[in-house]
Amino acid sequence: MKGYKHKYWRKPLDLGEMKVPKGEIHILKDRCKGCGFCIEYCPKDVLVMSDEFNAKGYHPPRVVNEEDCVNCGLCQLICPEFAIWSTLKEDIKEEVG
Repeated sequence: MKGYKHKYWRKPLDLGEMKVPKGEIHILKDRCKGCGFCIEYCPKDVLVMSDEFNAKGYHPPRVVNEEDCVNCGLCQLICPEFAIWSTLKEDIKEEVG
C-alpha cells in the first residue's frame, strides 16, 4: 500500500489549522544488526539499507528522505536492538522586532 494517496470528496474544515509533524531520525549504527525492519515498516519510505558496514559487519539503515518523516515512531517500536529512534523537530520561529 505504499504510495497510496487518499482522495477525499471534501476537504476537512480545519485543514488550514492542521500541521504535519516533522521528525528527525537518529541511528546508532554500531548497535544495528541489519534486520531491515525499520526500512520495511516505515510508512513514508524515509530509510534505505546503506552500503557501509558497521562494527558488527552489518549494513545499517541510511536516511534518504528526512523531510518526509512524520515522527510516527514505528522505527523505534519495531527495532529489536533499540538502534534507531526519531524526535520531533521543533518549529523555529523567527522573532521579528
